[in-house]
Amino acid sequence: MRRPRKVYLVDFACYKPPTSCICTKEKFMLRSKCVGVFTDESLDFQRKILGSFGLGENTYLPESLMNITPNNCMDGAREETQSVIVGAIDALLLQTKVKADEIKIVVTNCSIFNPIPSLSAIVVNHYRLKHNILSYNLSGMGCSAGLIAVDLAKQLLQVHPNSYALIVSTENMNCGSYLGNNRSMLVSNCIFRMGGAAILLSNFYSDSHRSKYLLSHTLRTHKGSQDDCFNSIMQKEDETNTTGISLSIDLIRYAGKEAIRSNISALGKSVLPLMEKLKLVATLVANKYLSIRVKPYTPDFKLAFEHFCFHTGAKEVQDVLKSVLQLNDWHIEPSKMTLHRFGNTSSSSLWYVLAYLEAKGRIRKGDRIWQLSIGAGFKCNSAVWQALQTIDPDKETNPWIDEIHKFPI
Repeated sequence: MRRPRKVYLVDFACYKPPTSCICTKEKFMLRSKCVGVFTDESLDFQRKILGSFGLGENTYLPESLMNITPNNCMDGAREETQSVIVGAIDALLLQTKVKADEIKIVVTNCSIFNPIPSLSAIVVNHYRLKHNILSYNLSGMGCSAGLIAVDLAKQLLQVHPNSYALIVSTENMNCGSYLGNNRSMLVSNCIFRMGGAAILLSNFYSDSHRSKYLLSHTLRTHKGSQDDCFNSIMQKEDETNTTGISLSIDLIRYAGKEAIRSNISALGKSVLPLMEKLKLVATLVANKYLSIRVKPYTPDFKLAFEHFCFHTGAKEVQDVLKSVLQLNDWHIEPSKMTLHRFGNTSSSSLWYVLAYLEAKGRIRKGDRIWQLSIGAGFKCNSAVWQALQTIDPDKETNPWIDEIHKFPI
C-alpha cells in the first residue's frame, strides 16, 4: 500500500477590509435604528448582544450595509464577496510567488451566498485558471466549513501528485443580514463580520523547505442525526416571512458540547502521549468493569499541542473550550483577541487566529497547532499542523502586524 502523500501549508493570507468598513458598536446601533424595522425591544437586545459577546470597536461590515438604507441585493453581495476573495488570493499569490496557472485544485466555501456561476467559478474566471482545473464549492456548512475544505483538499492531494490546492473561506454579510424582530435571528446580525482567507496547500516534496506547516491530522464529527443538534442553527423565515439565520443559544450550548466532546475524544486517540491514553483507559475500566467510582480522567491536551486556534463563535464558546480542555488565559488569548478585533468571520476565523500567533512571534519550528471549529449541522472539525519553521513576525504580512503591539487588551 502506498504511503499517504504529505500535505504542506505553503502559506495563507487573511483579508483586511478598508477602514471605510470599520463598524463601531455605536455606528452599528445607529444604523440599526435608522433602518426603521427594529422595535425598541429588538434594539435593546442587539445592544446587549454587542456588549456581552466579546466584539470590539473595530470590526468590519461591507459598505453596502453601512448605509442608512442597507443595500441587500445580489450586486452588493457579489461585490462584497469578490472583493474579499480577490483581496485574499492576490495577497497569497504575492507571498508564495506561485502563479495562478500552477494551481490544479480550487475549493471555495461560503454558507449563505451561493450565486450562479459559483464562487469557485468566479475564482477560475478572474484568474484565468486552466480548463482542467478541479473546482469545488461548499455551501450551507457554517463556520466549520473551512476545515472541511482543508480535509477535502487533503483527500484530493492524495490522488493528484505534484499539485497545488487553493482554498478560499469566507462568508457574506449582505445575504446574512436579517431585517426582522425574531431574537434568535438577530444574534447573527450582531456577531458575524466581514472577512475571508486564502490558503495554499501543496504535495510537492520541494515545498517542504519553504512551507510553514505540515498537515498531521484532520478529523470531522457530524451530529446531524440528532434533531436537537440539527435544528440548533437554521436558515428559515420568521413570523413575518423575513428570512434569517436562527441561532438557538440553548441548543448551541448542548450541540456544541456534544460535538466538541466527540471530536476531542476521537482526536485524542491519535495525538495524546501514551501515558495520557493509559490514564484515560484506566479510569474507564475502573468505572465500567470494576465498579470502582473514579472521577473520569480529563486528558491534558497541552502535552499534545503548543498552540490552540479555536473558532471565534462567541465568548461563551471559547469559555466552554477553555473549561473542557483545562486551558489557561494564554492558550485562549489568540481566539479571544481575534473575536474582539475582527468579530466572528465564520469559517475564516481560524486563520485570523493563526495569524495572531504568527504576528506575536509564538510559532517555533516543531510546534504543534490545533485548529478546531464548530458549525451548523451540527459539526465539529479539527486540523492538526506541525510548524516546519520558526515564524519571524518581522517578515510577515498579515492583518495583525501593524497593530499587534496593542494586544492582548
